Amino acid sequence: MTENCPVLTPAERQIADIIRRADRTLAAAVSLALGEAAKQAAEGMRAIGQEDASPALQYFASVVHQRMYCLMCGADPDTFEGGNRDIAYHVVRNSQNIARHYWSAVIEPYPPK
Repeated sequence: MTENCPVLTPAERQIADIIRRADRTLAAAVSLALGEAAKQAAEGMRAIGQEDASPALQYFASVVHQRMYCLMCGADPDTFEGGNRDIAYHVVRNSQNIARHYWSAVIEPYPPK
């Protein structure tokens, strides 16, 4: 299989660099917020003597994932109302393909439409 790798123009390279920097800033902010949420919950649980009930960081990551899924699909993340089922389908299919390709997950992606 031959893949094309276009040579970016100087303007396209600037755009790509700006987006890449914003992506890194976003990823760092999300990681920091997840850690802070887990810490806040742990402190709150400790204050009421329930430190064993503290949710793991992965719990908060799943909350972010769910909200982002809704936003990607155009749904209200608080009510799940609205949204585009075609986009939802493609987001799920993309996740399945990532799991198969990168982690050898034994999963059969939804068939193409």
